Amino acid sequence: MTQQAVNDSSANGFRRSLGLLDGTMLVAGSMIGSGIFIVSADIVRTTGSAGYLILVWLISGFMTVAGALSYAEFAGMFPKAGGQYVYLREAWGRLPAFLYGWSFFAVIQTGSIAAVGVAFAKFTAYLVPSLGDANVLLQVGGFRLTAAQLVSIAVVLALTFVNARGVNYGRWIQTVFTLAKIGALLALIGFGLLLGANAEVWQANWAQAWQRTAATPEGLALALLPAIAVSMVGALFSSDSWHSAASVADEIRNPRRNVGLSLFLGTVLVCSLYLVANLMYLAVLPLDGIAQAESDRVGVAAAQAAFGPWGTGLIAVLIMVSTFGCVNGLVLAGARVYYSMARDGLFFARAGSLNRNAVPGWGLWLQALWACVLCLSGRYGDLLDYVILATLIFYVLTIAGLFRLRRTRPDLERPYRAFAYPVLPALYIVFASAVGVGLLIWKPAYTWPGLVIVLLGVPVFYLLRGRPVTPQP
Repeated sequence: MTQQAVNDSSANGFRRSLGLLDGTMLVAGSMIGSGIFIVSADIVRTTGSAGYLILVWLISGFMTVAGALSYAEFAGMFPKAGGQYVYLREAWGRLPAFLYGWSFFAVIQTGSIAAVGVAFAKFTAYLVPSLGDANVLLQVGGFRLTAAQLVSIAVVLALTFVNARGVNYGRWIQTVFTLAKIGALLALIGFGLLLGANAEVWQANWAQAWQRTAATPEGLALALLPAIAVSMVGALFSSDSWHSAASVADEIRNPRRNVGLSLFLGTVLVCSLYLVANLMYLAVLPLDGIAQAESDRVGVAAAQAAFGPWGTGLIAVLIMVSTFGCVNGLVLAGARVYYSMARDGLFFARAGSLNRNAVPGWGLWLQALWACVLCLSGRYGDLLDYVILATLIFYVLTIAGLFRLRRTRPDLERPYRAFAYPVLPALYIVFASAVGVGLLIWKPAYTWPGLVIVLLGVPVFYLLRGRPVTPQP
């Protein structure tokens, strides 16, 4: 085998086809879905002011970048397919890692794929109304099959087919669509400021920046700290999947350097875009216009202010591009987690093998099948709400693993050490824990069911743990 072939292949059969740009676009593309165009409405209703809207996005951005900088140390130590699952296994053992993987397959990743796929379908319906939720194709008892569900399923299956043909196909879709949506989002921000900005609106929004006003009749039911904690949910989930590049480490060239750098560059890029987009909203729309945007579609309202009647169509196209690329990134990264679980004897054995195109084909199709079931169930939104706390717990556990591994395995090769350790990782743990505790207290309906979903994985783990482990190369 030539040296070039060695460089282009990892020890376990994956092909190292992804460069730094591809990794960065995977991170950015998996993060940018439809959330930035929607969740600001709920944040304003809950917090009640322009200042707190921006503060929530600043805290979310800080946490996301801090998490990425911490994960970069893991990426240098364990440049393996599976990302966070591998980090949890190495730091805390097989049970916590399995519970993460269980939740990841059952709800977190597949539910996200379903939710973003349906968001793609709903905005497609702006251009082709017959493809929307209103077009009910079949109804049997309480079950309804709509055109939007079929569109979302078609997108999931099509992108799974493409990614099953090889990582190169998935990476081209990811890079092209991510660059397109970054450009389109920048254009929306730029034209929004140029054509839609109103000095009086801006001044009015900032005149009482830190005084909470009742933007809606039901708003401001919570005190300030609970309101910020609850508002963090939408901002954090709009920035979620920021660790996608870690899952494909076996397919990234020079992974000890490029995985961590992809995480940092992708998160900084997206969090900066999110912050500027919200400043644009405040320059274009009055505070109650953000809070009361129809169906929470703040992006649509801002585009209409800038472009007039054409705004709805333009933002629909932008969100279609954004969500299509987001689904692709989620599909691509997710199957690598199941691959690592299967190699540990903790998932369907076939998911631990690669197809002739050097990708985990079985894992891709199992993921697609369950995501399609969630699309049909219509319950993916509830499930995602339920696992908010569980997701935060796994992030906290993973970053706490840095402290554990520094103490228990100081001999591990660390090409990169977490920036500002131990302060920055500790701050992430404090912020994420505070949000989690706040949700337990003030949003129990969204937290306890999620913990139940996670704990249901415990008996499954004990049923599976005796299965043979495939030796890791």
